[in-house]
Amino acid sequence: MSTQVRDSPEELRYEIRVDEQLAGFAQYRLKDDRITIFHAEIDPDYRGRGLGDELAHDTLEDVRRRGLVLVPRCPFIASYVHRHPDEYLDLVAPGLRATVMEGDDDES
Repeated sequence: MSTQVRDSPEELRYEIRVDEQLAGFAQYRLKDDRITIFHAEIDPDYRGRGLGDELAHDTLEDVRRRGLVLVPRCPFIASYVHRHPDEYLDLVAPGLRATVMEGDDDES
């Protein structure tokens, strides 16, 4: 099984593919240097394989690489940042960091 996460700017989403088949995505809005991720989902046929975490990780790594400020409106992405603050909290818009850290670990 080969997986790949890639930005699909024409669809305004990051996609995770398994053997070239779309397995999930994270939708976003991009304005200037801010990226708002507002929805993520993994196809039911692919759940339970850790693909959500892989999608979140690779998406956030690309956000970092691009120097964007993150607005995590998606509960799963916010929860992922909450669970990995040392790696990703610095990406979150400063005014939202406390809210992300107050989040519930069970949102994933």
